[in-house]
Amino acid sequence: MTGWTTDDILFQNGRTAVITGTGGLGYETARALARAGVQVILAGRNAAKGTDAVGRIRAATPGARIAFERLDLASLDSVADFGVRLGATWGRLDLLINNAGVMVPPRRQQTADGFELQWGVNYLGHFALTAHLLPLLRNGSHPRVVSLSSIAARTGTIDFDDLNAARGYRPMPAYSQSKLACLMFALELQRRSEAAGWGITSMAAHPGVSRTGLLRDGPGRQSLSGMARRYLWFLFQPAERGALPTLYAATSPEATGGGYYGPDRMSELRGFPAPARLPPEAEDHVIAARLWEVSQDLTKVRFG
Repeated sequence: MTGWTTDDILFQNGRTAVITGTGGLGYETARALARAGVQVILAGRNAAKGTDAVGRIRAATPGARIAFERLDLASLDSVADFGVRLGATWGRLDLLINNAGVMVPPRRQQTADGFELQWGVNYLGHFALTAHLLPLLRNGSHPRVVSLSSIAARTGTIDFDDLNAARGYRPMPAYSQSKLACLMFALELQRRSEAAGWGITSMAAHPGVSRTGLLRDGPGRQSLSGMARRYLWFLFQPAERGALPTLYAATSPEATGGGYYGPDRMSELRGFPAPARLPPEAEDHVIAARLWEVSQDLTKVRFG
């Protein structure tokens, strides 16, 4: 595993993948998988951005099998519609990479369904998406689901009394909660897949600190994190390096169900893929089971 890069990806011809997010980590993940022979469905809210990403990948990799599909994770109706469209055109799905995200908007915003934006997009949207695509995944060949967390999950806590930050919105705690939830979802999905015989391998990954648009565009260029991105650039690794833990989880024969992968250097800020440290709350099966049930009620979806 030491020094694992995209050169270590085995040829993936015949596999299909859905990747959420058309820029940054999503783009780099799609580019690497398309180069490895995966048929990629790149899903995002902005059609112009998605079409541009697909065009650049096709130009760099002649013969790449990649297409854009519209998906707005801030709308459960859009998520359900995406699931219906894929179900009508695809008989199976081998990879689902829950990647797209929103990071620390300075003011509280809501999704179309009334959820705090980070909670709704980063976590609930992907929770519902996975449920809608479960039948396709169960038809896949050695299907895997990779959910993106963050080192911010280390400071997160699941506040069941105020999941939507309605009582007092603080950008980073809300972001940390959403990313802890993504991590807990990945681990709980693996446990439930094993118990129910779904045949799905679920893992989580985080990119360390990478040069993507999230830090710059989320809280704003003049925010503390925006200025850190600009002036402490040497701490940030390129997006293609940040995508490596995700790609390792998605493709490596050595990646295991229930695994969590991140960079191996500087307290997981940067480096090559390696097992990541789990926050204690992420390993609490009771909280994870409660979170699962609450999430099904909030999204009105059911697994299995």
